[in-house]
Amino acid sequence: MTDQEAPKIEFPCDYEIRIVGNAAPDFQEVVCAIVKQHAPEYDGNFRLKESRTGKYTSVMVTIIATGEPQLKAIFEALKATGRVQMVL
Repeated sequence: MTDQEAPKIEFPCDYEIRIVGNAAPDFQEVVCAIVKQHAPEYDGNFRLKESRTGKYTSVMVTIIATGEPQLKAIFEALKATGRVQMVL
């Protein structure tokens, strides 16, 4: 069995982020504001999906990622809100 390397991402690139959290009227606003802080070119567009039970909301955004440090900063800022359950 051989070790496989994770696929290399070539930056800059379009990068979709899915953020899942407890449903709340302002959840997508909070998420988009955080993304905009770390990706100033982000245009504010997002896709929203509610869970079947309505307990969770998923917000999908696409940014132009400039590198691993930027992605890590976004993920950490989203998690720090205490409102985000998962970032994919």
